[in-house]
Amino acid sequence: MQIVMDTDKLTDEVLRAYERTPDPRLRELLAALIKHLHAFAVETSLTTQEWIDGINFLTAVGHKCDPQRQEFILLSDVLGMSSLVETINAAEGGTEPTVLGPFYLPGAPRKQMGEQIGRAEDGEPTLIRGLVTDTHGHPLTGATLDVWQGNANGLYDIQDAAQPEFNLRGVFTTGPDGAYSFRTIRPVSYPVPIDGPVGDIFRASGRHNWRAAHVHAIVSAPGYRPVTTHIFDSQNEYLSSDAVFGVRDSLVQEFRPPGASDPNDVKYVVDVDFVLAPEPAGRRA
Repeated sequence: MQIVMDTDKLTDEVLRAYERTPDPRLRELLAALIKHLHAFAVETSLTTQEWIDGINFLTAVGHKCDPQRQEFILLSDVLGMSSLVETINAAEGGTEPTVLGPFYLPGAPRKQMGEQIGRAEDGEPTLIRGLVTDTHGHPLTGATLDVWQGNANGLYDIQDAAQPEFNLRGVFTTGPDGAYSFRTIRPVSYPVPIDGPVGDIFRASGRHNWRAAHVHAIVSAPGYRPVTTHIFDSQNEYLSSDAVFGVRDSLVQEFRPPGASDPNDVKYVVDVDFVLAPEPAGRRA
């Protein structure tokens, strides 16, 4: 008996092979992935050589990953996938999330409020301060801010052997007033790495690879949904064309000169509050 296979029959056959996957969420994800992958191949009339090129590209992305650099996250970033996932999972009423980026490192040193992250030579001294509150404006005690950024040469510590370990990184915990403050530097724009396979995408598409200047923060508190977010510089030229689609209007802040009541050991002051939404009851530990 001759079996005639067409694209729809093949897709249905593959879906049937996975329809008894025991975990319901995994079953849902696999089914959607198969449908969209097959539809992509059909829509674009994907050739065998293009399929091989794609496999080779993903292999190269994997080879570029190491404990300090996650090329797959960079790929997700530049395709807008990271930003999309954060948008889908944004908590109503909370600070808007944005991309984690490929240079986050867990284990940054814990610091006292107002303390410096980084060194004087890293860039223009800046004070960042504000409150961490719930969606009703109540201050949150014991909220944690895990912050990090690159220095004035546009490099993170894990990219630059001249910087000490955990440079421009720190973890701060709020007291009963929910207030936080730390000293750092004014962030600068920097190019995302293009020395790996992701760079080929930029070159092939004619896109620039510059990120809008920002400070990273992961803000969390017991009983609340954590948020991965940024503080963007309102004067930056790449706000409308950020290489990883990470800019949100609500995250753009003024880096202003200090006023009469501000500390005199900084060149800029940023006042920014973070708002955390409660963790849904079913998700709490």
